[in-house]
Amino acid sequence: MSASFQFTVDALESDWFVIAPDWRGFGLSDWSKSTYWFPNYVADLQEIVDHFSEGRDINMVGHSMGGNIAGLFCGVYPDRASRLVLAEGFGMPPTEPDQAPDRLKKWLEQRKKMPSLKPYGSLAEVAARLITNTPSLREDRATFLAEHWARKCSDGTYELRADPKHKMVNPILYRADEAFYFWSKINCATMWLHSDSDWLDRFLKGDKSTIEKYRSCYKQLVEKTIPDSTHMMHHVQPEVFAKTIETFLYSQDDLV
Repeated sequence: MSASFQFTVDALESDWFVIAPDWRGFGLSDWSKSTYWFPNYVADLQEIVDHFSEGRDINMVGHSMGGNIAGLFCGVYPDRASRLVLAEGFGMPPTEPDQAPDRLKKWLEQRKKMPSLKPYGSLAEVAARLITNTPSLREDRATFLAEHWARKCSDGTYELRADPKHKMVNPILYRADEAFYFWSKINCATMWLHSDSDWLDRFLKGDKSTIEKYRSCYKQLVEKTIPDSTHMMHHVQPEVFAKTIETFLYSQDDLV
């Protein structure tokens, strides 16, 4: 959600024009009446870029799912971005064709009973849950996020501003072999931003050969680690996160 980057924006030293959207189904954006597909997110990003860029070069920063969307977009339009920052949004674990029947079956079964999100009794409970998920998150930042991530319902409880359908599995397997070709077409310098929590290794289940194959797709790639951080590095270390990004964006030299 857009509010996730407020701490980073506050920490930027230069005067940047920042666009931080709520993806469809999150925050203040509308919910989809059907399933959420990555091509739809890329189309949303295209609309945003077309509206704001006015032919100018843009710098793109994406975290987690947003990083995957940004990587696909820059592979489709390799000349639209001058710098790309991917904060632990480097792709999904590869899948195998024989997983397809069980995946589709699970999705079909989920459709019979649509998922729901847990209600909270107060914003303080939402903030407490955020701290449970990220213990190093400061209380004041958790409170800020809770105020933007949740809304009050008619019965006095609070619910997260997210479509519960996001909890459903995607009926279509992630095609890593296709993603390789998107990333290989990216022309701009790209930075992978890691937390020091070994998130990438755990996310890809220690499959180091896949990690290396993902790395090899980029023409110009640098990697940096945000110390004392988690996957939500922009929440717990926004000052270091912002400085690392700005240093990379101000670098004018090609990386190869």
